[in-house]
Amino acid sequence: MSTDTAMMEEKPSLPPIKMGESMTGADMLLRCLILEGVEYVFGYPGGSVLPIYDSLYSSHLKHILTRHEQGAIHAADGFARASGKPGVVIATSGPGATNLVTGIATAHMDSVPLVCITGNVAQNLIGTDAFQEANITGITIPITKHNFFVRDVKDLPRIIKEAFHIATTGRPGPVLVDIPKDVNQATAPFYYPETVNLRTYNPTVKPNSMQIERMVKALNEAEKPVVLTGGGTVSAGAEQELQELVEKINIPVIPTFMGLASFPGTHPLCLGMPGMHGSYAANQAILNTDLIIAIGARFDDRITMGRTKEFASNAKIIHIDIDPAEIGKNVGACIPIVGDVKNVLKAVLPKVEKSEPGAWVEQVQQWAKECPYSYTKNENGLLKPQQVVEMIYNSTNGDAIVTTDVGQHQMWVAQYFKFKNARSFISSGGLGTMGYGFPASVGAQFASPDQLVISFNGDGGFQMNQQELAIVSGHKLPIKIVVINNSCLGMVRQWQQLFYDNRYSHIDLSSSVDFVKLADAYGIKGLRASKEDEAEKVWKEAMETEGPVLVEFVVEPEENVYPMVAPGATLDQMVMGDEK
Repeated sequence: MSTDTAMMEEKPSLPPIKMGESMTGADMLLRCLILEGVEYVFGYPGGSVLPIYDSLYSSHLKHILTRHEQGAIHAADGFARASGKPGVVIATSGPGATNLVTGIATAHMDSVPLVCITGNVAQNLIGTDAFQEANITGITIPITKHNFFVRDVKDLPRIIKEAFHIATTGRPGPVLVDIPKDVNQATAPFYYPETVNLRTYNPTVKPNSMQIERMVKALNEAEKPVVLTGGGTVSAGAEQELQELVEKINIPVIPTFMGLASFPGTHPLCLGMPGMHGSYAANQAILNTDLIIAIGARFDDRITMGRTKEFASNAKIIHIDIDPAEIGKNVGACIPIVGDVKNVLKAVLPKVEKSEPGAWVEQVQQWAKECPYSYTKNENGLLKPQQVVEMIYNSTNGDAIVTTDVGQHQMWVAQYFKFKNARSFISSGGLGTMGYGFPASVGAQFASPDQLVISFNGDGGFQMNQQELAIVSGHKLPIKIVVINNSCLGMVRQWQQLFYDNRYSHIDLSSSVDFVKLADAYGIKGLRASKEDEAEKVWKEAMETEGPVLVEFVVEPEENVYPMVAPGATLDQMVMGDEK
């Protein structure tokens, strides 16, 4: 039995935590995590965190030993997105800490609550270029919501309390706590504060009543309104309030990529995502609307195409966000509303007038009917990647937590998988981190052990963190791992084809590993399909198999993602795919 498996077994409960009891910094840290309700910790040990791992030996916290620190932080991120609770990760000093950087930046861009615990060398060695020393607080200043360097063991409980408070309130985000080895080894009386009082940090959660009245007036007067719902709706847990508002006033909804699970994709008022690879109906609605209600969305360049002055030029914009820095950052707002999305929608709901679907709703639904996402099947039966996504969606009816990696398959999942449940779509949006999707599915499965978790991957991104198959195997996580294999870096190939005159530079992945044999090496069932009839058969077998399965779908290598709006173009310049 591995040490990590042993860590998962039931252990005797620790004695009650007594305030004022003397203990080491490492013991303090674990007691703080327990008091914060933490159940799972993802990490990788090393010299500077050995005091923490020694304390973990007798703790009932469930530690998941990943095979790389990047796997650990992506798993913690997936856990946070699936559960709504903060993810916790532990890494040692130097390379252990720097291996977290990509995951921290991923969480920062997508507003994911993480508490990252790093070790550092003893304070008397700081600044001496000691073995495995790195200034991780300096490195991560731009990509954390806040970070701490603990100098005194007496401050550790207060800092951990503040770290969880900052990570989970206001606009969520990652917080890093760097603890030198001597602080982990030092002893002091343990006191855990019941409350947090940060004079310079007081997020506005209740909206201004006058701005609510202005929003209601604008909604009642608008003839062609649309809702643009983003990741902030998911973070706030405001999916129900959004649906109630939308159905009361019958207004079309455009979920951003990060907002795909904030509103049911099967709802007749849902137009699909907008922007570069968005739906025709969504982009036409933006071009023709007279009022956009942006809810927890940040108007990034994949929606505006960087043409912010031309974006929705006929529309007034109501922008709702808990982070005042986002309002007006990219696109100007006529009615800015700072506050928690859930609170804002609750304030608006009783004030708006109920209305029936009119000509505007009929128009946008007609656009959706005329130009849906579409593709042409191969006459020779070779698989198209869109077929794979459609098949998997139909087999689940959307009742699954779906994670994706980054690239073409990510866009096809966004287009063809209809998400209907909150927190059912997990993907790296802002940073576009290859290697994210598979370890994120590990965290999601630990967060939701009774739900089906499907991990969509490209053959490129999967190989960046494929070592985490060891976790899936060791813990028998029943994840269905999908590898859509086109033997190349598909999105890079598409851009090289369209914008670099078919000069395919270093995108060939045809010499990659045999994914079925790789799965077998980890003790996981591996299946492969390259034709439509095979695909149905192997996916049925995967779904009927208890435990993890890896299914490789060999697909058309030169398939492109359409529709597409070229960089620097405007939304009315969509290429639908049949122009090629």
